[in-house]
Amino acid sequence: MNAAVRAVVRMGLYVGAKVYFIHEGYQGMVDGGENIREATWESVSSMLQVGGTVIGSARCKEFRTHEGRLKAALNLVQRGITNLCVIGGDGSLTGANLFREEWSGLLTELVEQGSIEADAVQKYSALHIVGMVGSIDNDFCGTDMTIGTDSALHRIIEVVDAIMTTAQSHQRTFVLEVMGRHCGYLALVSALACGADWVLIPEMPPEDGWEDKMCQKLSATRSRGTRLNIIIVAEGAIDRHGKPITSSLVKDLVVKCLGFDTRVTILGHVQRGGTPSAFDRILASRMGVEAVLALLETTANTPACVVSLCGNQSVRLPLMECVQMVRTALGWKQAKTATQSASFENNLKTYKLLAHRKPESELNFNVAVLNVGAPAAGMNAAVRSAVRVGISEGHKMFAVNDGFEGFCKGQVSALVPWDVSRMCIQTLPAKHVDKIADQMRKHNINALLVIGGFEALESLLQLYDARATYEEFCIPMGMLPATISNNVPGTDLSIGADTALNAIVETCDRIKQSASGTKRRVFIIETMGGYCGYLASVGGLAAGADAAYIYEEPFDIRDLQANVEHLTEKMKTSIQRGLVLRNENSNENYTTDFIYQLYTEEGKGVFDCRKNVLGHMQQGGAPSPFDRNFGTKISAKAMQWISKKLVETFRQGRVFANTEDSCCLLGMRRRALVFQPVVQLKDETDFVHRIPKEQWWLKLRPLMKILAKYKTSYDVSDSGQLEHVMRNRPKELDASVAM
Repeated sequence: MNAAVRAVVRMGLYVGAKVYFIHEGYQGMVDGGENIREATWESVSSMLQVGGTVIGSARCKEFRTHEGRLKAALNLVQRGITNLCVIGGDGSLTGANLFREEWSGLLTELVEQGSIEADAVQKYSALHIVGMVGSIDNDFCGTDMTIGTDSALHRIIEVVDAIMTTAQSHQRTFVLEVMGRHCGYLALVSALACGADWVLIPEMPPEDGWEDKMCQKLSATRSRGTRLNIIIVAEGAIDRHGKPITSSLVKDLVVKCLGFDTRVTILGHVQRGGTPSAFDRILASRMGVEAVLALLETTANTPACVVSLCGNQSVRLPLMECVQMVRTALGWKQAKTATQSASFENNLKTYKLLAHRKPESELNFNVAVLNVGAPAAGMNAAVRSAVRVGISEGHKMFAVNDGFEGFCKGQVSALVPWDVSRMCIQTLPAKHVDKIADQMRKHNINALLVIGGFEALESLLQLYDARATYEEFCIPMGMLPATISNNVPGTDLSIGADTALNAIVETCDRIKQSASGTKRRVFIIETMGGYCGYLASVGGLAAGADAAYIYEEPFDIRDLQANVEHLTEKMKTSIQRGLVLRNENSNENYTTDFIYQLYTEEGKGVFDCRKNVLGHMQQGGAPSPFDRNFGTKISAKAMQWISKKLVETFRQGRVFANTEDSCCLLGMRRRALVFQPVVQLKDETDFVHRIPKEQWWLKLRPLMKILAKYKTSYDVSDSGQLEHVMRNRPKELDASVAM
């Protein structure tokens, strides 16, 4: 929430508005006085890394009454406030909309009481409201993610990872209870990210007899040699008769039926706290700016809207349409998942796909999976998902160890669902295409799934070209983008980039904290990414950087001088720390050392400098929940695509596929996951610098500069437009999530 508050304040000041904090939520609006204070640029400094909200939040019974709203209206009119940005859940947003609808009547009443002048009714005739959803439960219709959800998932996955080590050591079963009174999003995504054996959520009460099915699943897992079981329970989980399913009930059931050593962990409010993740900071910053733009564009006839995220795009939706859909969903017998987000439904389908073991299929194709290029967090999740889905589709799955180098050496082995592939080698296939063709013929490989970065794209292009010479490559071939650099054309996001961003942001937080007890200091940080400035730019936005130097946006000595002068001016006020990021290949001559020495020399007497090269720590660490979930989902989708293509291209006892659409990359493009022929991506690619010719995140750079107090133009052409909530009622889903 603090990132959203910061973005609203600074964007508001940027457009020339007077911005106020209302402390303690609606209670502060009703009480007035010092609870409503004007905000300055400096008042939102050093808050990006702080969880919760520094301006406070409180439940307010008084605001639910007409008298309370009358007091609130008076307090706003006295300060000339007619635009409200509300960050909260559906209750807070509903209250705001009611307040808006009553506004003119409240002002008339205040005039009659003599509290305000008659001309105030005309001057402050309309109250404009824009909402942002802050909720760890992700329980608001119309947005794929709410502010706070990703950070809560980080807390949960950190605990699960820690629990799994002790569970394996002692051969234990752990029952983990997570928040989610009416929404099982946290439980479902956590289960997907950690490979839980069973998950119980309020949206899908299990059928009668679920107890026996769960115990059979746990017993089967142990019989395969696994030393632990993980069961995740949402706090609002219920059975078909509306009876609560508690974590203690599940524990007692496992102990009684299986005799397994079982422990319960209830996370509670730890999920709400801690440092916000990089995803949440970026989401909240984007939404905050979008909210200010929405307020500027409102008219008296514009309905109150909520700023949402759909895929990777900002959208604006009528607030009450979203609220009405949420409230319809509260009774599962009436609506079930009819009003859940597309994100929730996709997660549910993927979990069911991975958890259920289908009867043996008659397809019996051989599918190989390999990683290409540098390692990226989340690759193993993608491999695991591909293998499990492939086997459930009836295929025989093969792992190719050590990428294409291992392929030509014959390092191909059959996989079972519990295997994962070894890490990657950067060798491209062109030099060994004949040997690779021999291995594909030897193992009768009918389809290929390549997981990797730019090298993977180049590899698939080479294999596609080799189809003219080797029929072995006339098979369905798919690619999943996995690279921390996020430099693959055809996708907005790549597996591994989110984990790298979190590593950068966590390090920047620590570095900035190290200066809290010192004099004014500027830090120069070098990030990875090759020629792609994604990590430097988006990491800079999430960490609150003052500047980020990248190859895609050329800079010269005059730009460096302007940045130094800007920082010097800020340091003369109350700002104590500065942060400058530089992409490793941003400029051949203006190196990290050069920039460090320049800032050191020019900042003498005002600030001193330190530098830090983050290096390969950006490639390491446990995968973030986003990368685990993203890798799992797109891998499952890719395997289903491969299965479809295998059936379509199987003729006269063999697979033969030589069309463009049989060699595709699966990527996230704005709102949807899209399969794109790799040959069609050639025109979108700068092969010399290994980056896409157009990159969506470049539109975020002006936002980073605005939030760092630079005067710059902001492109509003890509801002959200008011849309309507479109939800298709899904087909009846199985009540049992895992069997």
